[in-house]
Parts: sequence; structure tokens; C-alpha cells
Amino acid sequence: MSDCCVPAPKNGNGRYDVVVVGAGSAGFSAAIAAAEEGAQVALIGRGTIGGTCVNVGCVPSKTLIRATEAVHQANIASKRFAGVEGYGHVSNWSRVAALKDALVSSLRQAKYVDLLPEYNNVTYYEGAARLVGNGVEAGGNLIKSDRIILATGARPSVPPISGIESVDFLDSTSALALMELPRSMIIVGGGYVGAELAQMFARAGVAVTLVFRTRLLPEAEPEIGQALAGYLADEGIRIVNSVAYQSASRAEAGGVALTLTRGGHQETITADRLLVATGRTPNTEGLGLGAIGVAQDASGAIVVDDRMRTSRAGVYAAGDVTGRDQFVYMAAYGAKLAARNALNGNSLRYDSTAMPAVVFTDPHVASVGFTEARARALGHDVRTSVLTLDNVPRALAARDTRGLIKLVADGATRKLLGAHILAPEGADSIQTAA
Repeated sequence: MSDCCVPAPKNGNGRYDVVVVGAGSAGFSAAIAAAEEGAQVALIGRGTIGGTCVNVGCVPSKTLIRATEAVHQANIASKRFAGVEGYGHVSNWSRVAALKDALVSSLRQAKYVDLLPEYNNVTYYEGAARLVGNGVEAGGNLIKSDRIILATGARPSVPPISGIESVDFLDSTSALALMELPRSMIIVGGGYVGAELAQMFARAGVAVTLVFRTRLLPEAEPEIGQALAGYLADEGIRIVNSVAYQSASRAEAGGVALTLTRGGHQETITADRLLVATGRTPNTEGLGLGAIGVAQDASGAIVVDDRMRTSRAGVYAAGDVTGRDQFVYMAAYGAKLAARNALNGNSLRYDSTAMPAVVFTDPHVASVGFTEARARALGHDVRTSVLTLDNVPRALAARDTRGLIKLVADGATRKLLGAHILAPEGADSIQTAA
């Protein structure tokens, strides 16, 4: 492949100091960190710039969640406060969606597109990338470098349900792009995406059935998942847990049918739409990882050590493509470490010990550190404390006592190992514990 037409890096030797593959939050963080070190950087993007969070993740989902939360708060005001009446409903979903799209567009422009001209030592390329021995091929160009950072992100995965490919199912991306609401929806997956979207669509007026294999929020404390499932049911969401998926098909009367087994019995659920929210798959196809010796785990995620190094010398990876800590702030953090380690000798270690995480249901699920089960598995003499919100004056004043706070500590040292909050606006409190 010819490199005759590649813009020459300004270091004079025809090579870039760093090539970053992926133009989302991790890719931009790596490129900017390297540029601020004085490096000549090539940044390679493909498709819409900005990655998951701004385009199809955090920003659009939280906008719609807040919109439907306003509807819900209006409808429950009279139940909480004597002398207060309210009523809310979604009168025009397409207008709500258009508002969301406008915000996404403006933030993508401000946080990504407009940043590039500020760094004259960053050259942007567009195209599918493939790693080769002396750099990266992308968009018909050979971009030479001894240091490569992979930050290609992830996408919604499709579960191995028989017949699923024959059904016009939604994933989190297409669900957030709907301009009209269906009357009913089956949501498959009890993780944070399934829980958030189930409540959001239900509050918008959709009849929602939430189906999952084990329990709601399986990585959270069991008390929290159980309580949250009850609160979602109180809002009219049908909860169907502990299932094995059998098949998906088009329903005779239109829509979709999901057949499952539960407690030894087979059951078929029907709805207008099926939304699959069962995790994410790393974007590694076409990168040529195997050919140059970059190891991947069973899920396809790129394996990295605590310095963000892959199994191939000079190749680093960060963000969702590594399959861990899939939060926009952790992607940016890991990518910054990767860039600095690539340029300065691998002295910086990735540390997620005090990483806060939030599920934006109502009430929020906010956590940091170890769960009780994880702390015990690591050999700690665990001591726990659980406080329900009916003991918290702020919750009593708000007349909303849904939730609990669970602390996990080492019984010998009294050191806090983990904090887990289920509470309205619980995200506001977790940083104190972190």
C-alpha cells in the first residue's frame, strides 16, 4: 500500500510518534495526552466521530430518562404531598427525541469536532484500520509508527437466542433512536442498560416486560437488585426472572414472540417490539490482531496489563475494547495512561480501586469498591451495615423512602471496602464514599 499521499508528520522522519485507532472518548483522550507531551499523533476514526457516550450512550439515554422522570414525578406528586396535584404524560415523543438529537449533535461538535483544530500536532484520518508490522493501514494510507493505541470501543451484543436474527429487534442504539413509541415492549437483559431503558419506556407509556436469566443487576448487592425489581414492578413493569431463552419469532398477530422456560414450564410472551440489552461486544473485527500477536480473551476483548500494554510490544489498548470498566471516565483515564506510558516508559499503573459507578434508574444505584461477596472471596473478615432510607430524615422529608445504603468494611481494620447506595439521587452521595 502506498503512503505517497499521507500528510507528513512534522517531526521530519516520516513517522508518527503515536497512532491512535478510534475517535471516541478513549481515542481523543489518548491523542490529546500524547499531543500535550509534544508528540506527533495520527488519530484514526471511522464513521460518526465521538464514540458511544455522546452519540448512542450516556447523553441520549440520560436525556430521555430525565424527560420521563419529569412525567413520573408529576403523576406521583399527589400521592406524596397532601394539597399537591399534578399530571404528566408524553404528548409528542418525536419532539422529545428531536431535543435529544439536538443535544447530541451540539456536544459532539463541541467536545470532539471542534477540539481537533486546537492541536496542530494531531492529524486526523478516516477509514477502517488494520495493524501491520510498521504501523497502521487506514483509508488507503500507510501510517507509520512504533507506538499504537487501540481504542475502538464496543457495540451492543446479540444473544444466542434461536430465531433472533429473523426478528426486527432493537438494541440500545436503535431504541434510543425511536421517533415513535410502541404500545408494548419486551426487554431482554437485567443489567444496567435493561433496567434503565425498561423504566424509561414504561414512564413514557409503553407496556414493558423485563426478562432476564438470573436476577436484576447481577453485579450489584442482592439486596439492591431485589429492592429495585420491586420498585420497577410497582410502576407497572412486568418482571420475569430466572429464565432460559428458547426462541424468538414473529407473532401471528404482529409484533414479536419470545418463548422461554421458567421453573420447568414453557411460556411465550408477545409485544410490539423486542429490545435486546444483554451486554456489549468489542469492536476488533478487521484490525488484524491475530496476525501481529495481540491477544484477546474469550469475549474478543483485547487483553491488557495494568500499564495498558497488550501482548504485542508497542501496542496498547484502552476503553471499552478491553472489556473492563466500561464507563466514559474510565476509558479516558486508561487512554491517557496508555499514551503517557507509550511515550515515557510504562511507569503509570491503572487503578480502579475507588471507581464509582451509577445506574440511572430511579432510585439510582450507586456503588464504589467491593461487594460483600467479592470482599469475602478476597479473604477479608467482612463486616456490613445496612440502613434503609426510612431511617434517613432527608428521605422522610422528601416523602420518598425507597432504597437502602449498604457499607462493606474489613472487620479487623474497620477500613471501608465498599459502599452501595440505592436511593433517589444516590449518585450525588457516592463520591463521598469514593
